[in-house]
Amino acid sequence: MKRDELRAVAEEAAACTKCDLCRGRTNAVPGEGPANARIMLLGEAPGRTEDSTGRPFAGQAGRMLDRALSKAGLKREDVFITSVVKCRPPENREPDDDEIEACKSFLERQVDALKPKVIVLLGRVAYLSLTGRKSSIQRGPAGPYRGAVLYATCHPAVALHGRPRWLDALAVDLMSAAAIAEASR
Repeated sequence: MKRDELRAVAEEAAACTKCDLCRGRTNAVPGEGPANARIMLLGEAPGRTEDSTGRPFAGQAGRMLDRALSKAGLKREDVFITSVVKCRPPENREPDDDEIEACKSFLERQVDALKPKVIVLLGRVAYLSLTGRKSSIQRGPAGPYRGAVLYATCHPAVALHGRPRWLDALAVDLMSAAAIAEASR
């Protein structure tokens, strides 16, 4: 049943025309991972590589994410990875509020189907989208969302932009999120 709902969301996202992002997409990027994932990783939006492959975090930020997951003792295959919006904004800009709102039901349905224990908010856009807070990110638990614990951390791309120490911070946060998921068994 979980798998069927996730597949339905993916098919609907691929055909979606609720906002203008559909006009420039090559592929919608609904997300991927096991239907029994206890941890969901939530990014901002697909980039160029993600748009061309249809896979989340497939580019340089994805390589940083894979390194952080490895340092945290996790594998990509253990987590469900998705984004706030499912189509690439032009020139990799941040998605606007209307675009986020257009994709909100997809994300809600994914969360309801997966029932993850923890949703890791990768960066400011994911943090603002699910917490509604306009303040800067405070790393760590950020409240509940649809039965899951929100856990805020930096976006993996931060490590690409001259801040490699953030890769270690991301790995530590992923370990903490995994511990929360494990404790809620």
